[in-house]
Amino acid sequence: MIIATLLLAGASMQAQVMKVADLEKYAKERYGDNWLDAAKNLSKELTLDKNESLTYQQVIQAPGKSREQLYVILNYWATATFPPASGRNGAPITLNDKEAGCIIITSTIPDIADHTGTLNRYSVSITPVIRLDIKEGRVRVTYTVQTYDILADISGGWISQGLRDDDTPIFGDSKRKKDDKTNPYLYDKQWEIAQHYPFVTKDKQKRTCAKAIVMTHAYSNAIMDKVEEALKNGVVGNEDQDW
Repeated sequence: MIIATLLLAGASMQAQVMKVADLEKYAKERYGDNWLDAAKNLSKELTLDKNESLTYQQVIQAPGKSREQLYVILNYWATATFPPASGRNGAPITLNDKEAGCIIITSTIPDIADHTGTLNRYSVSITPVIRLDIKEGRVRVTYTVQTYDILADISGGWISQGLRDDDTPIFGDSKRKKDDKTNPYLYDKQWEIAQHYPFVTKDKQKRTCAKAIVMTHAYSNAIMDKVEEALKNGVVGNEDQDW
């Protein structure tokens, strides 16, 4: 009973690649705490693919492990890491083809960046597409993000938070307040990454997108690290023990 409890606790700890607060700390340690400078520095190494998406790719070696073993490990990792509630449609694993050796995961990471401007407040979420291609002894990880999902509060700016006598916002009603939990996957709009800072220098949402791009980049590193850890040491660390 104790062993079962410990195993469940271990799996629960894997239920998220990294909390947003930890991701922000990780990003600051790597790139500094000035988001504008960090985004500008990162722009020298960031490239967009033919679809104007931000794409990262890495081949991770797993010597001695068969294609079938890697397929099982990665299914276990994906299931433990991305719970059903994370996906837009409740199914984060959107493709699982054993014969082709391919697993595709689509999972929303909410509120990676938040910025309050003069008139507006923006909260940014991303939905990366993570593709795992499996061959004997190695796995190719492809991480792609094309847009930011934006929750815009048009009355949430720092000078627009006053109220009239009838308690309505001075600068009009918000489309959807940040604390509205009606549908956590409903966003007011999408911003294409290619159309914003640092890929476009004159950007009205520069400060919002500076943090968003750094956090998106940092999350890609976290994904690669976690996949490599799972391939080398397992998801909970005891999968290879005799039983």
